[in-house]
Amino acid sequence: MKPVVAVVGRPNVGKSTLFNKLIGQRLSIVEDTPGVTRDRIYAECEWLNHSFMLVDTGGIEPQSDDVILAQMRRQAEVAIERASVIILVVDVRDGVTATDHDVAQMLLKSGKPVVLCVNKCDGIGDVPAEFYEFYNLGLGDPIAVSSVHGHGTGDLLDEVLKYLPPEDEEDPDEDAIKVAVIGKPNVGKSSLINRMAGEERVIVSDIAGTTRDAVDTRVENEYGKFLFIDTAGIRRKSRVLDNIERYSVLRAYMAVDRADVAVIVIDATVGFTEQDSKVAGYAHEQGKACIVAVNKWDAVENKTDKTMKEFTDKLKVDFSFMSYVPFLFISAMTGQRVNKLYELIQLVADRNAFRATTGQLNDLLSVAVARVEPPSDKGKRLKIYYMTQASTKPPTFVAFVNRKDLFHFSYQRYLENQIRNTFNLEGTPIRFIIRERDRDDA
Repeated sequence: MKPVVAVVGRPNVGKSTLFNKLIGQRLSIVEDTPGVTRDRIYAECEWLNHSFMLVDTGGIEPQSDDVILAQMRRQAEVAIERASVIILVVDVRDGVTATDHDVAQMLLKSGKPVVLCVNKCDGIGDVPAEFYEFYNLGLGDPIAVSSVHGHGTGDLLDEVLKYLPPEDEEDPDEDAIKVAVIGKPNVGKSSLINRMAGEERVIVSDIAGTTRDAVDTRVENEYGKFLFIDTAGIRRKSRVLDNIERYSVLRAYMAVDRADVAVIVIDATVGFTEQDSKVAGYAHEQGKACIVAVNKWDAVENKTDKTMKEFTDKLKVDFSFMSYVPFLFISAMTGQRVNKLYELIQLVADRNAFRATTGQLNDLLSVAVARVEPPSDKGKRLKIYYMTQASTKPPTFVAFVNRKDLFHFSYQRYLENQIRNTFNLEGTPIRFIIRERDRDDA
């Protein structure tokens, strides 16, 4: 497991800008609004052939009673507990504030090594006089940094390396199944991840849009190794009014791109919405293994022994564009059937990575063609010479034919169903590539 370095400080001192500069990509949302980074954001950072996990945290407001700020403080405290080294970011323009003193005291109590980063020293030459005030925090020599321009970041990382423990060579996520938990805002994605992780890992609130960043949670249990990526709820574009929301939607899509499996969470009390189809459609287009988790099943009133079947039949119609997707009725609140979700994730990830031999495919093709004759047009009949598998994730098959225009969608769907049923490819999309062979070659 790589060592963890937490970036902490009060709101709006430039933690996220520094985080993005250190990792070399725009992963954490940067916006001139206090409280934009709400959950811990992890990313790998490398310096002088040493790599570690950098964690960006929400701003700490020790005395705040605000619900979101109080939860952000708790998230930062969890990050500090897990960290090997802490970077405390302060703002040279503001000087030392009462909150800076409170945060410094909190860090001193943790007993962890702290590197003091005095940010926004953007000028060239000597540091401003206010820089020397920060010695009063009792955290040793401050380091002057401009996170916007990158000045001083090398000195900062040199100091961090002094405190890092020897790193474990193994990548903990290499053999983990990466799972993106996606869906509309407020359907219970964060509650589900907290239930699966067995700890309060992601801020849970009934305020829609609480999770604005994609967050990674590692879980290892009897079912295997998993890396859960919580995402900001994906809203309709017309609702994406401010920049913060826009970055969050982009990051949710990026989380799907990183994942092996997409768990699409929908609210049982609301049912399927058009926005659910947009969310699911993106995962389908990216070729990811998919599961629909119907959350809040405990909150559905007046259930009978037929309710689940009726709900499933309706969902099959709603998700007809991805007929392969399995449905699981869960409750993140009570933990109902959450363990079954682990088994289903394992199954669909395995099916998404399935590979058939060319021999198996052509045996299947012979039977399928004999059962249902290929289509014809004006006396010309479709001939499928042979089929092979080109790739996995998702399983992608190449069919060599005499004429592409005769390979109608309906026949392609028929062959897809034959492949799906023969190899039990539940939970994964299937791709076809149609190649027209020169008639002389045939």
